[in-house]
Amino acid sequence: MHRPASELEERLDHILGSPSDSGTVEMIVVRPDVDRRREVEKARIDEGQGVVGDNWQERGSSSTPDGSANRLAQVTLMNSRVVDAVAGDSSRWPLAGDQLFVDLDLSPEALPAGTRVRVGSAVLEVSDKPHTGCAKFASRYGREALRFVNTGLGREKRFRGINAFVVQSGDVATGDEISKVG
Repeated sequence: MHRPASELEERLDHILGSPSDSGTVEMIVVRPDVDRRREVEKARIDEGQGVVGDNWQERGSSSTPDGSANRLAQVTLMNSRVVDAVAGDSSRWPLAGDQLFVDLDLSPEALPAGTRVRVGSAVLEVSDKPHTGCAKFASRYGREALRFVNTGLGREKRFRGINAFVVQSGDVATGDEISKVG
């Protein structure tokens, strides 16, 4: 099930061809509990809760002094072309642990920290908190996939994805546009 590095490299041109100004929400995932995923067609994105029904707030974070949820990582986005390359079948996309899978260039050139994006009727702001792969990512997709997203071009272009926080609550559905604001 794990794809070799050569197969991942073959997908680079397709990944790098992701739209840079506006794209599409390809999948929405809610994480109701640790290691549980539920794909949904629609979700509410809330300034206080993040993706409603997700365990972001309850789970907390080791990156905050008091262990509370880190607002800078309220919502995570991953490029759908990247997750397709590492996971293959879309039924395996949710294993990445991200909430929004989008066909959009997430590189710092396209979406520097502080950039706001409208996703459905919600507005998110890209945070400067890095989003990197971990041991769970490697166990689910393989070490080659972890290297692909976390080193060299993958790190430079943020193949693992980005963290964002909610600045305007709203609703999002699969197929909705995601675009830069302003």
